[in-house]
Amino acid sequence: MDLSFLIRRLAEQAAPEPGTGRLRLPTERELGASLEVSRGSLREQLSMLEMLGFLDRTQGRGSYLQVPDSGFLRLYFDLSHQLDQLTHEQFSAAREMLEISVAEAAARLATDDDVAELRALVDEMVRAADAGEQDRALEADLEFHRRLFALVGNPIFTLMRDGVAHVLRGAVVERRRLAVEREPAVDGGGRPSDAVHYEVVEALAARDGVAAGAAMRRHFVVWRSATHS
Repeated sequence: MDLSFLIRRLAEQAAPEPGTGRLRLPTERELGASLEVSRGSLREQLSMLEMLGFLDRTQGRGSYLQVPDSGFLRLYFDLSHQLDQLTHEQFSAAREMLEISVAEAAARLATDDDVAELRALVDEMVRAADAGEQDRALEADLEFHRRLFALVGNPIFTLMRDGVAHVLRGAVVERRRLAVEREPAVDGGGRPSDAVHYEVVEALAARDGVAAGAAMRRHFVVWRSATHS
C-alpha cells in the first residue's frame, strides 16, 4: 500500500483523544480489518511511518497520527545532497529566493519591537565579529535570518528554511571564515558582509517591502563578492 494513501486512510479513522486532542488510531487489529491488510504488513508500514515521524507509538498507550517536525525535511534534503540529487548551488539559489520573499513579507508585518530585536542582532553580529568571536557572530547571523521567518509566521516557509539551512550550515560557517580573511573591516561599522544586514533592518523599519527585498538581494551579492575568489 502506498504510504501517502495509507496516511489518508489513517487520518479518516483517527479520532481526537479527549483531554489532549491528539489523533489516536484504532488498534492494529481494527486497522488491519478496515484496511484489509495482514497484521504483519500493517506493522511494517506503521513502523515506516513512525520512523518518518508521522506516527507516535507508545506501549500501553496506543498509536497517534501526527505531523512530523522539520527533522523529516532536513533528513530528506541531507540525503538528497549526499547522493548528489540536489546540488549545493540549488540549495543556495533556493535559500536566496526564499529569503528575498520573506524579507518583502516581513516589511508588511514587522512591529517596532521586531525591528529593534533585529537591529540588536546585527549589532551583536558586528561586535562579535570585530572582537574575533566568530562563533558568536555566526549565531547572531543565523538568528537574524531565523527571526525573519518567524516574523512572517508562514509554517511552509519556516519548514523549507529549516531544511535548507541545515544543509547549508557548513557552507555558512566556511563563508564567514573566508569573509574574515578577505574582507576589510570598516571602523565602527563592521565588515560590509555583516553591516549589509542593517539595510534590511532599515527597509523593515520603513515598512517598505520592495526595499526589503532589494536589501536582502544585495545581502547575497555582498556575501558572494566577499567570499568568492
